[in-house]
Amino acid sequence: MNIKLDSVFLLVFFVFTGIAILVGAVWMVMTEKRLKRFFLGKKAKDLEDTIEILEKNINDLKDAKIKIEKEITEINKKLRKSVRGLETIRFNPFPDQGSNQSFAMGILNEDKDGVVISSLYSRERMSIFAKPIKNGKSEYELTDEEKEALKKAEVN
Repeated sequence: MNIKLDSVFLLVFFVFTGIAILVGAVWMVMTEKRLKRFFLGKKAKDLEDTIEILEKNINDLKDAKIKIEKEITEINKKLRKSVRGLETIRFNPFPDQGSNQSFAMGILNEDKDGVVISSLYSRERMSIFAKPIKNGKSEYELTDEEKEALKKAEVN
């Protein structure tokens, strides 16, 4: 009885060993096919060519990034100097005449440089004044309306 049991165990061992070898062989063939597909690629002859192409693409992207960052810095410098704040205040300087025909207009960039233009309208004449603004201040005296126009034109 012991011999029969040993032979059954031996038979089971060989069957499982055969199945394991068969599964291992199938797995190796499938892995080999996948590796061949991976190493060949569509256009590259081997993995090394693929890696070289990817490295070149990465270097090109790094160069483009550096160039774009420089251009953005340049654009931001120019943008600071462009007119960003604009405000017009209409008012009546002479209570006994007409309506709000006079105005003060503040024009500023981010550095608070620009100009304030004002116009005083009366029945006899119309006067226009332009006062340069540097760093939010003018070397000429500003009217209350001009100060208000500049204050509202400031870029935050």
